[in-house]
Amino acid sequence: MDRIFEEIRKLAEMPSYSKHDRFVQGIINSIDEKIIGQDEMLPSVNKLIKELGFSRETIVKGYKDLISRGIVEAKNRLGYFVGNGNTGQTLNVALLMYNLDTFEEQFYRNFRHELGQNVQLTTYFHHGNIEIFETILLQIKGKYGMYVVAPIPHSKTKELLEMIPRNKFLMFDRYEPLEGEFNHITQEFEDASYEVFSKLAPRIKQFDEFIFYHSQNSLDPKEIVRSFKKFLKDFSINGHIEEEYVAGSVEKGKVYFTLDNFALWQIMRDCKTKKLKPGKDLGVLSHNDEPAKEIIGITTFSADFSNMGKMAGEVVLSKEKVQLTVPMILFERHTL
Repeated sequence: MDRIFEEIRKLAEMPSYSKHDRFVQGIINSIDEKIIGQDEMLPSVNKLIKELGFSRETIVKGYKDLISRGIVEAKNRLGYFVGNGNTGQTLNVALLMYNLDTFEEQFYRNFRHELGQNVQLTTYFHHGNIEIFETILLQIKGKYGMYVVAPIPHSKTKELLEMIPRNKFLMFDRYEPLEGEFNHITQEFEDASYEVFSKLAPRIKQFDEFIFYHSQNSLDPKEIVRSFKKFLKDFSINGHIEEEYVAGSVEKGKVYFTLDNFALWQIMRDCKTKKLKPGKDLGVLSHNDEPAKEIIGITTFSADFSNMGKMAGEVVLSKEKVQLTVPMILFERHTL
C-alpha cells in the first residue's frame, strides 16, 4: 500500500494537478507500474484520508471516476478493487504536432499504422503557437494514456510539459530539455546541418554565393542558422541570410537554400521561366525530404520521418524507454 501512496504523492510536483487529478492518476500509475494488479484490494477511503490528508469528498469522487472508467470496482462491504487491470488509457493516445506538412504526414501515417486499429488516436495541431500549445495541453491533461508531443522552442514549454507524467510522455521531432530522464525520438539540427554543409562544400564552392532564406519570425530551427554562419566562416564561403525569397529574383551562379516549401517551388518555377538549369547554372538545397522533392530531383537533408513515426508507435505499444536522436540524412540529387 505504501507504494500506492507514494505514486500519488509524486504528483504533488505537478502544479497544474488538482488533488482529484493526483489521486486518480496516482491509482492509474500504480496499476500501470504493476504495483497493484487485477482483483487486488485498493486502500480504503479512511486510510487514504489519513495518509494523504485529502478530504473524504475528494477520495470518494476519485474512486467514482475510476469506477466509471471501468478501472476500479466497488464490492459491497468489502471495499475498492482493481477491475480488469487494464487502465484503458494505454489505448487512448494524444498526438500533438506542429501541422500536417507532407513530411509530418509521413510521420503520422506510419505512427497510425504501427499503433493498429485497437488504439484510439486523437491528433491536435499547435502550429508553433505557444498559446495554442498551452490551451491544448490543459484541455487534454489526464485524459490520455499516452502523450506524443512535438514541443515548441519557448520559455514556457518546459513548465507545460511537466504536467504530463513521464511514464505517459514521448517527445518527438524537436528536442527540448527537461529535468531528469524522459522518452524522446528527436532531431539534432546544429551539428547535423554543419556536417551536411561540409559534405556539400566542394559543390557549393563551384558557385559564386550561398544564400539561405530565413525569417526571424519563422519556425525554422535557429540551430541551422548558427551552423550556416559557422560553415560560411570555416570554409571561406561567400554567402548570407535573406528574410525571404522575392519571386523572379533567381540568378545564375547562386546556391539557394530554404526550409520553406513555398519559396522552394517559386525558385524552381523561376528557374524554368528563365531557362536556368539547377545543378548547372545554379544550386538548390532544401530541408525535410518528401516524395515530390525526390521525384523532381532536389537535393535535401532530412530526418527519416517515416521511420520516426514507426519507432514512436512501437514505443507507445511497448512502453519501453527510449532516448534517441535520429540521424540527418543527405539525399544528393541533381540540383546540387
